[in-house]
Formats: sequence, C-alpha cells, structure tokens
Amino acid sequence: MSPISPDSIVAIVTSLIALGITPFVNFVFWLRGRGGRRIGYRVQLDTPVGGDNGQAEQQNVRLGLFGDLSELSHDATVVLLRIENDGRETVAESDYTSPDPSHGLTVVFTDRVVRGVSVTQLSDEHLIDHFTRPGAVAHHGNQIHLPRVPLDRGQHYKLFVLLTGGPAASPVRITGGLREGRVYANRARPVDDTSPAISGTAYGIIGTFCAALLVLGGLVVHLDARHTDPMGCATGGLTVAGSTAFQPAATDLAARYEKECPGSRITVDANGSDVDIAALIGQGDRAKDSSPPVIVFSDGPAQNVSPRLSGQKVAVTAFAMVVNSRLPVEDLSLAALRSAYANDAPVLAWRGLGVDSGLPIRLISRKDGSGTRKLFERLILGRHTEPGRTSGDCVSLLYPTDVRPIRCELDRTQDVLDKVGTTPGGLGYAELQAAQHAKGVRVLKIGGEAPSPQAINDGTYPFAEIEYAYTYDRPAGGSLAESFLNFAVNGDGKAVLEYDNHLPCQSPAGYKRCGGT
Repeated sequence: MSPISPDSIVAIVTSLIALGITPFVNFVFWLRGRGGRRIGYRVQLDTPVGGDNGQAEQQNVRLGLFGDLSELSHDATVVLLRIENDGRETVAESDYTSPDPSHGLTVVFTDRVVRGVSVTQLSDEHLIDHFTRPGAVAHHGNQIHLPRVPLDRGQHYKLFVLLTGGPAASPVRITGGLREGRVYANRARPVDDTSPAISGTAYGIIGTFCAALLVLGGLVVHLDARHTDPMGCATGGLTVAGSTAFQPAATDLAARYEKECPGSRITVDANGSDVDIAALIGQGDRAKDSSPPVIVFSDGPAQNVSPRLSGQKVAVTAFAMVVNSRLPVEDLSLAALRSAYANDAPVLAWRGLGVDSGLPIRLISRKDGSGTRKLFERLILGRHTEPGRTSGDCVSLLYPTDVRPIRCELDRTQDVLDKVGTTPGGLGYAELQAAQHAKGVRVLKIGGEAPSPQAINDGTYPFAEIEYAYTYDRPAGGSLAESFLNFAVNGDGKAVLEYDNHLPCQSPAGYKRCGGT
C-alpha cells in the first residue's frame, strides 16, 4: 500500500472538520459550563498606586495618604481578585485537597510581596465567618493562604490586595486542588470594558476552525521540518542522586525537564546524601579533568567533603516527626523527643511521655549516612546522636535482656513511613510531603508548632532545612548538568518545587529563608 500524500491528508481532515467539529465544539462548551466542582478566579483590577512602577503607560497622580506613605514611593500596586464557584456542584470544606488542614487555596503573586489583604464583596454574609477565625487568612512573601471556604453554586468573594516589589500585571495564580474538580483562571473582563459583540462560545468555535486550519498547514510543513530544542536546553545523559527524601521532587523535576527539552535523558537514582556524595567524589577524582554528569541532592550542607565539590542552594525542605496513627498523640515537645532518643536512661514506653498507651516506643530510623538522619540529630536532638540499633524487625529486641529502646534502621524514606504505619507504637521521621501522603501515620506538631507554610517560611517550625545540589567542580558551560541546575533553581523548575510543597530559594519568601542566596 502506497503512503497517503499530504494533499490526501488535507482533504480527509477538512472533510472531518466540515462533518463533525461544530457539534463537537458545542458539546465541549456545554460540558465546560456544566463540569463538576470548579473554583474559578479572575484578576479584575491590577494597577500601580506608587510612583512610575516601571510602566510609563500607567502613570498616576497620588494625593492625600497615597502621597504620604513612603512605602508607596515607587512600586506599590493593588489587585482586586474574584474567587467563585462556577461549577454545577457545591464545594464543601472537605472537598479541598490541600495537606494543610487550615487552608485550602494559595494565591501566588509573581515577583511581588504582599503588604495587606482585605476580604470584600462576599456574595453571602455567612461566608465572613470563615475568614474571621484566628489564622484563617495568612500571608507571607508573595503568597496568601486562604481558608477552606464552602461555596454553593454561584457564590464568590473578593480579595483586595496591596503589594510592592514588582510591576502591575505580573502573573497572579491560585494553587490548590478540589476532590473531583479543579481550580483554574477565568477570563477577567476589565471594569471599563463593554460587553463583547461576539460571545465567548462563538469565539471558541471560530478559534477552533482557525486552529484546525493551522494544524492542516502544520501537517504538511512537518513532513520536511526539523526539530529544534527550546532555548537553554541541553541533550545527553545525567544522573540525579542523593537524598531519598527529596527524590519525589527530583523525579518531577527530571520529568518536566525531559518534556521541555527533548534529547535529554535524566536518571533519578537516590541512595542517600552521604552515600551518593562519596560516590560522586570518587567518580570525579578518577575522571581528573572532567566533571561527571551527576548531581547529588543533600538535606542540608554536606560535611567534611572534598573541596572539589560545588554546592548550590535549591529549596527549603520540611521534615516531620511521624507516629503510628493509632497512638493517641498529636504533639511532642523537643524535650519529650530527646527523652525517647536519649542514649542514657531513655524513656522506653509511651506512658513515660504522658501518652495514654501501654505500648513500648519503637524507634524507626534511617541508617547512618542519611542526610535526613543527620538533620534529625542536629535540629531535633540538639546535635546528639541516636541510640544504637537494637532490633532487626522494628518490633522486638535482638537480645531480650537488652534494656535499651527498640530501635531499627531502614534505607529509604518510604521504608520508614511504611514501617511506622504498620508498627504499633512506631515513631520515626521523614520528609513532610511524603509523610502527609503515607498510610497509617500521623504527622506530629513539635512543641505545639505544626508544619504550616508560614511556620516553615519564618523558621518557627524547627524541622526544616535547605536542600543543596552538589556537582564535582562547576559543570561545564552548555552541559546538561548546568542546564538542569539553572532550570531547577532559576527556571520553570521553581513551579515544580512549589507544587511538591518545597520553598524555592529563588522566590521572595525563599530568598530570605535561604540566607539571601
């Protein structure tokens, strides 16, 4: 059978468009307007109120208090943001899928810092009750965290936000999820606009026909077109290793980079920070004049390593103390945790920590060489080491006459979470994002402080640290290692990190938390 010619392809696709695309488009628009749980948001106003704000076309005259406030001297802006239920189903508090029990949505203002927020123009009076609770609305850096507001069909509320640090019309987005639904950006009509002569549905149909014609042209051109990579991409192979706690984020970064940069092959093989840093140094020493195509992520700065290592701060990663979910405990102080892990006269049973349980404390830990374990010993145990291993199965002592606590060691973050979730009386530690999605475990408060975004950002939650990326010497210019690091630290990788609940160092809040670098 002879191949189909480009002219035949055009004729076939054109016929399909003529026969089926209009009813299909109408169906899509009908479905879009009646989809399940949906929360839409619209930026209805975004304008400077400071000086020139870097935008000559938006000059303004400031009088009265606007002229007196020095903080509004050059870059202040105001945004009016409408948030609404435009789906066909009610959104309940339990429908929000955020791991934060107090908040459901997060507003992110690119390149700007939030100075003040006012909740206004609520469609129903009872909605205000959800915003007046202590901590219901929190803002820090470029983010506003909103409560889990239940919204019936058509209900809405608005945020009036004062910002500094960046120009008006910088991107604004809302992150968060809904059970069997989605959060998305609506088209906002500016307040001075008149109603359009052509409806949105008509525009959609016209646009679809135009897009189809462009696709037809593309089908023909593609036969002879050559693929080119996006600017800044590199090809070849790269291994990403190190922290098993950071492995989910590393995997997501690798997948996003490969999607944006065809021809790149990134393998994620995490075996622990110390183990993989030692392997990287060995590879680099043997290679002598070249930097191995390897990046190792480390939970905190690597200690006592080769001067040839080059480190870069990537993000702030939060960790968590976790217990078996059947234990009646939600909060442990640093003193209680140190008593459980003490080398001399440790507390062996949960009753000794004031917990109503007759079970022994079973300590489920990471092996020596784990970056997470080093952080735990430094940040939680006050630089004291954990007691020695006394159990192989995390349930019983190797030697029944041993008077030390039951303590076992496992290789990986997920191994610890799985074992805590199935071990009565289990106590361990792991990366926060992984812990929040693990079965059978409960994330503890530490000294009354929950791992909320604000507590992590301002440093009041004690179990968080900077994630570093290490290479052997600086990667060569144009190499895949250099390109991937730029992507993760300064490029689109920041959005990936935020999605995985890490705080990028190169963000308004992360810049200060990472020490200004």
